[in-house]
Amino acid sequence: MGLDGKVAFITGAARGQGRAHAVRLATEGADIVISDVCAAVETNAVSAATLEDLNTTAKLVEETGRKVISRAVDVRDLAALESLAADAYGELGRIDVVVANAGILSWGPVLDLTTEQWRAILDVNLLGVFQTVKATAPYLISGGRGGAIVLTSSSSALKGVPFIAHYAAAKAGVVGLMQVLANELGEHGIRVNSIHPIGVATAMAGEETAGLHALYGSGPGAALVSVFDTALPKERITAEDIAGVVAFLVGDDARHLTGVQVPIDQGNRIR
Repeated sequence: MGLDGKVAFITGAARGQGRAHAVRLATEGADIVISDVCAAVETNAVSAATLEDLNTTAKLVEETGRKVISRAVDVRDLAALESLAADAYGELGRIDVVVANAGILSWGPVLDLTTEQWRAILDVNLLGVFQTVKATAPYLISGGRGGAIVLTSSSSALKGVPFIAHYAAAKAGVVGLMQVLANELGEHGIRVNSIHPIGVATAMAGEETAGLHALYGSGPGAALVSVFDTALPKERITAEDIAGVVAFLVGDDARHLTGVQVPIDQGNRIR
């Protein structure tokens, strides 16, 4: 993938997709900088990752033979992100790849969602993505070698998935941010793309499935379940499947791709 000697900065890396990205990019030769909030976030309906989870990711990266810097950081805290980026640059000498992956989730009919739920989702899933890029992109620019940024969006940003309006809106905002960044950072040889997974076999997806079951199982929700239809036969999508796409997007084979929305959804978008 052309990642030997490069450094990748990944948020939301304590478990799930973030952990898979860290391990895969390390396997491809990159040194890794990982962070996660490692604490409960208000209104988040998914159980929080722990510092032990983050330490496990760090250990898995170390087992590949690559260097790792690990720290508990809330992506809503720009100063903490900037501190981590500065320390990573000071110790590793560069940042080449950024994967803005951190996110939270809650659910409910749109008219039942609270202002607090909206604010938390937007602050983590959209503002947090912006702040991750703001903290790291100056190092990609100053390195003069180009680079690659991947923003984790969702299939819900491309299709009106019911009962997660605030989440879908934040993830759609990530698309707009990605396109602007691709334009503004292109002159520096920095590519910016977004990925759009449908349900992935992680803790978030498992708890989401359980939490949404009652909403889709009866009443008006039952008629909306077809929103998850796919063109391909449905099968379990793993975090490692998503990490493979990320590895491609940040590698040399994707050097001509920027401003692209990559749905990893078994053809859900076209159904």
